[in-house]
Amino acid sequence: MARTLTSSPKADGFRLPGEFEPKRRCWLGWPERPDVWRNGGKPAQQVWVDVVSAIASSEPVTVCASAAQYANARSRLPAQVRVVEMSCNDTWFRDSGPAFLVNDATGEVRGVDFQFNAYGGFDGGLYFPWDKDDQIAQKILELEECDRYRASLIAEMGSIRSDGQGTLLSTKQCVLNRNRNGHLGKAEVTRRLTDYLGAEEIIWLPRGCKFDETDGHIDDLACFVRPGVVVMQWTDDRSDPQWEIYQEAYDVLRSVRDARGRTLEVHKLPQPRVLEWSAEEAEGLDAVDGSMARQAGTLICASYINFYTGNSAIVMPLFDDPNDRAAQAVLAELFPQHRIIGIERSRELLLGGGNVGCITLPQYAAPRV
Repeated sequence: MARTLTSSPKADGFRLPGEFEPKRRCWLGWPERPDVWRNGGKPAQQVWVDVVSAIASSEPVTVCASAAQYANARSRLPAQVRVVEMSCNDTWFRDSGPAFLVNDATGEVRGVDFQFNAYGGFDGGLYFPWDKDDQIAQKILELEECDRYRASLIAEMGSIRSDGQGTLLSTKQCVLNRNRNGHLGKAEVTRRLTDYLGAEEIIWLPRGCKFDETDGHIDDLACFVRPGVVVMQWTDDRSDPQWEIYQEAYDVLRSVRDARGRTLEVHKLPQPRVLEWSAEEAEGLDAVDGSMARQAGTLICASYINFYTGNSAIVMPLFDDPNDRAAQAVLAELFPQHRIIGIERSRELLLGGGNVGCITLPQYAAPRV
């Protein structure tokens, strides 16, 4: 039986693995919300099938669908994929689901349930209500019979990356935002995050990418490839609106040391061009109070960094962009033991506000002891 614990994960010997570490399975929701996913979610569901199929070639997958969509999801997804009924407000499981932690000494897996407020609550949040999404982490942990820590912190795992050896990577713009934890101050947020995720150091980048609806999640900007090695999105075009942000982040990454005293090796991943909503796409959304309005010409943050690292596959977004192949080549070099699987229609995920990394929740495997 899963327990809710009041102790500290760090004190209990648990840590957040790096995303490159072994997974037991991957979790996703199922899109249907018509004010977020255009045309009743049908175009997004087609891409979901592509993403799920790609990940299922690497590790087990569970998809959570509403009662109304269960039969549809079950019929469209591969037979080996587990489909369970779960009520949700939306489908950003990376952010609403638990952070799975491991204990290398005991072989246990537990989860942290951060507070979730749909990216800002009533101060810039993207949708309302979010109460069912704030329950997703607990539901998943109970299904997996994993003990749970309920965090006294608002955080989405799309805003945090780990090297698995005591170093976290995040942005001040998001986690320290006034609509998340700004009232606590940087020192206290740092203390709580390192306690909840079993870390020693946080590398704070100033801000995330422009045109990102989540207040600067790290998952569009940079991530760990392995301990001591980071890959980040990049452009050499000084007139590009992202150039200053990339340069700022690069300067920080090259100047810091991680929790084990290493300087970081930083690789650059060429960025795709900025995308924007078409009139046809915007007209496909329902107008609902409390949801972020999108219209023709609204700019969208496209990023190859928003990929999923499976046990044997890298599942990455593609944008029908001249840099698609170059980005695939960089990731193939950085992950030589993985197959690189590109998702051709990932623009549809961007229209909902994220991409492959945002919709996928890794459940880490129990360490061997």
